[in-house]
Amino acid sequence: MTATWVAIITALAYLCALFAIAHYGDTSGRRFVGERGRATVYALGLAVYCTSWTFFGSVGLASSRGLDFVPIYLGPILVMGVGYPLVERLVRVAKAQNTTSIADFIASRYGKSEPVAAIVALIACVGVVPYMALQLKAISASFAIVLASFDAGHLARGVASGTVSALVAALLAFFAIAFGTRRVDATEHQDGLMLAISAESLIKLVSFLAIGAFVVWGMFDGLADLTRHATTNPAIVKVVSTQPDAASWTVMTLLSGFAILLLPRQFHVTVVENRDIRDVRRAAWILPLYLVAINIFVVPLAIAGLIALPEGAVDRDLTVLALPLQGQAGVMTIVALIGGLSAATAMVVVESVALAIMVSNDLVMPLLLNMRRSRASIERGDVGALILVIRRAAIVVMLLLAYAYVRLAGEAGLASIGLLSFA
Repeated sequence: MTATWVAIITALAYLCALFAIAHYGDTSGRRFVGERGRATVYALGLAVYCTSWTFFGSVGLASSRGLDFVPIYLGPILVMGVGYPLVERLVRVAKAQNTTSIADFIASRYGKSEPVAAIVALIACVGVVPYMALQLKAISASFAIVLASFDAGHLARGVASGTVSALVAALLAFFAIAFGTRRVDATEHQDGLMLAISAESLIKLVSFLAIGAFVVWGMFDGLADLTRHATTNPAIVKVVSTQPDAASWTVMTLLSGFAILLLPRQFHVTVVENRDIRDVRRAAWILPLYLVAINIFVVPLAIAGLIALPEGAVDRDLTVLALPLQGQAGVMTIVALIGGLSAATAMVVVESVALAIMVSNDLVMPLLLNMRRSRASIERGDVGALILVIRRAAIVVMLLLAYAYVRLAGEAGLASIGLLSFA
C-alpha cells in the first residue's frame, strides 16, 4: 500500500513541477525561452510528436511485427532532416499571414475562406479524438498495472476502470485549460507552455533510455545475451525476422511525414510558436537525433519482454512498465510511469490548445457573428472573455469525446489507434 501511495504522490508531484516550469517560463524565464535557449526549446518542443504511442506502443508493435514501428519515425526524420527548406517556407508564409492554426493556414490559401477553415477544423477535431483517446488509454492502463502490481507484490495484470479513465480525462482537461487558455491572442508566444513541453521531451527521453539500460544490463547480461535469445528462441526469431512490407512502409512513412507538419499540435509548435525562422535549422538536426535516440532500445525491450513476460501475462503495449515490475525494481517502475505520463500529458495539452483555437476562431465565433442577435451581444460584451470560455469548453468536450472513444474502442492496441488517427 505504501508503494501505491508513492506512485500516486510522485505522479502528482511531477504534474505540479510542470506547473512550476511553465510559471518560470512565463515570468523570470522569458528571457531564456525567448533568447538564449530559444532554438533548443523550440527544437525539443517538436518532440511532442513522441506520445505514449512512442513510449509504450512502439515496443508493443515491435513485439509482434518486428521493425514495423520504424516508418512512424522515418517520415518525420526525412521531412525535418532533409526537407527543412520546405518547413522554413511554411513558417515564413504562415508568419506573413499571421496564422493561428492549420485551419487558418489552409483557409488563407483560399482567400481566407471561412467554409474551408471550418471544414479543416472539423476534420482535425474528428481525426484527433482517437489520438487523445490513445493517451487516456495509455495513462489509465499504466496506473492500473502499477497499482495492481504494487498491491500484489508481483507483476499483476491491472484493469483500467471507467472511473480511472474519467479521472485521468478530467485531470488532463484541467491542465490543458490551465496551461493553454490564459491568453486570447493565439499568435502570442506561450513561453511557459513551450518550456514545459520541452522539459517533458527531455524527461520522456531520459526515462526511456534509463529503462532500456536497466533492462539490457540490469535484467540481462547485455545486448549479446539478448541477441543469443533472439536467435535461439523460435517465437522471437519469428518476430525479429518478419520481412517489412514495402507498400505498408511507404504508406506509413508518407502518413508520418505529413503528420509531423499537419497534426494540429505539430503545426502549432512548428509554426505558431516559432520565433525565428533560423530555429528550423537547429530543429533539422536535433529532432532526427531525438527520434533515433528514443527508439534505440525499442527492439531490445521488445525481445526482453518476449523472454521475461509469459504470453498473456500483460498487454504487450505495457512491456516498458511490466519489465521493471517483473524485475522488482520500484524506482525504475516509477521512472517508466513518469516517462509515459510526460509523453501523454504533453500531447494532450498542446493538441487541446491547438484544437480549442480552431474551434473558437473557425467554428463558433464565425457562427455567432453571423447571427444578428449574437453579434449585437458580442459587440456589447467582453469578446476576449467569451473566446476563452469557448476554448475551455472545447477542451472539455474534446476530452469527453476521447473518454467515450476509450470506452467504445475496447482492447484496440495503441499503434492501431494511432494509425487510425494519422489516416
